[in-house]
Amino acid sequence: MLLSAGAPIQAAPKPHFSAEIGSGYCFGNGFRFSDTDEKGEVIMSLQKSLGKHRIRNFTPIILLSFLVAVFAGSGLLALPVSSAEGVPHSYLDALFTATTSVCVTGLVTVPTVSAWSGFGQAVILVLIQIGGLGIITCMTAFLLFFHQKAGLGQRLLIQEALNLNSLSGILGFLKRILLGTFAVEGICALLYMIVFVPEYGYRGVWISVFHSVSAFCNAGLDLISENSLCPYSQNSLLLSVTSAEIILGGIGFVVWWDVIRVLRERKQKRGRCLSRLTLHSKIALSMTFILLIGGTAAFLILEYRNPETLGPLSFLEKIQVAAFQSVTTRTAGFATVPQESLTAGSWLLTLILMCIGGSPVGTAGGIKTVTIAVLLASARAAIQNKEETTCFERSISKEATRKALGVVCSFLIIVLLSALLLAAATGADAEDVLFESVSAAGTVGLTRGLTGTLNDIGKLIVSATMFLGRVGPISLAIVFLKQKNKGDGVRCPTEEVQIG
Repeated sequence: MLLSAGAPIQAAPKPHFSAEIGSGYCFGNGFRFSDTDEKGEVIMSLQKSLGKHRIRNFTPIILLSFLVAVFAGSGLLALPVSSAEGVPHSYLDALFTATTSVCVTGLVTVPTVSAWSGFGQAVILVLIQIGGLGIITCMTAFLLFFHQKAGLGQRLLIQEALNLNSLSGILGFLKRILLGTFAVEGICALLYMIVFVPEYGYRGVWISVFHSVSAFCNAGLDLISENSLCPYSQNSLLLSVTSAEIILGGIGFVVWWDVIRVLRERKQKRGRCLSRLTLHSKIALSMTFILLIGGTAAFLILEYRNPETLGPLSFLEKIQVAAFQSVTTRTAGFATVPQESLTAGSWLLTLILMCIGGSPVGTAGGIKTVTIAVLLASARAAIQNKEETTCFERSISKEATRKALGVVCSFLIIVLLSALLLAAATGADAEDVLFESVSAAGTVGLTRGLTGTLNDIGKLIVSATMFLGRVGPISLAIVFLKQKNKGDGVRCPTEEVQIG
């Protein structure tokens, strides 16, 4: 698309591959508007100020928004009114809890169920919801609620905060995210009440709402017990609803609306629904299915006779708990079995699943399923000596491959540096330290018991790891998007190096 002073905006060429989300495109190399109320406003804004906003780097704003939320939350949690006993917790514990809430991780130094008052728990719930949806998303939603218009700068900021490739239809997409989020959380909260209200009375309503928001945002915090969901490891309803929320939150909002679009079109267009999904959705759904089924089978085999995990359970209960372990390791953090009791094989499998995490543009963390799939497809192309990286009969750009490689490398650097510092600060076992670092960087929230024993330095290291794990890959992805078309025109001489 070409823009010049006084020149009309020309229609963009149809992208080679795009994904229709609701009423507009969220992927592609051009702008397409279907919302008549946005078309004129956005085109005028583009003509007047696109050049100014296009060079602006929004990454510091996104990072700063997370920091503001963390420190504001820690200030509230450090107040005496936030403590269950009326005596304020140490600021480091308040800071750690605010960080784990905003970064939707779930690691805690003090038990959520017993350490915080109703006010403190409400603060944690708000921080979880803000962290799950994203601070920029929540701020924009607040403006829209009071009928304030979002300018082009705000739209570009939302685009980058959600890591989308196009500006078109972005406000409609944001509204659908909020509507879908609150609908899922509300329905699941009602289902949780079937379990919690008979047991806890009126307090069960609050527990249900808290647990629903925490599960959908993949936070892993709960108000049930100090042992997470271990007392409910045989409750099929609770585990099923929690698993569904974790998967829906982690699969990514883009996939939601793509699936809904295909289902709406199936009456007008014949053919398999899967073939009409976008490449992003195909990869996210396929990887999620493979990891869930494969993880369930692997945990079932590895823990089948372990007397401290699946051993005492019936066969159906073993499948249920193994399936939940496969789901929760993908950044949710709820536990139905003690993680320190896992076999060596299950420990390693848990590390792998925690590293991968969920899918992009969702509430999950980790490297992300699509990122791993792009790297695997690139490796396959290299092994087969092909110049083009393909998946589902579609080409994947070199920019996407480089971006995926950068995200993986940054994640591994965060994990290794965190593990090294944490080992030096605590002197804990290497298995526990590595597990803790991966869990924090992947915003998972599972622990082998190390979190509660951390000293002050250890708390700061884990807090920094959670923060970097949450915003680091997002920021790096934005940097790649900003700089992919930049260059100084200078090419360095090429020289061969030995690989392998």
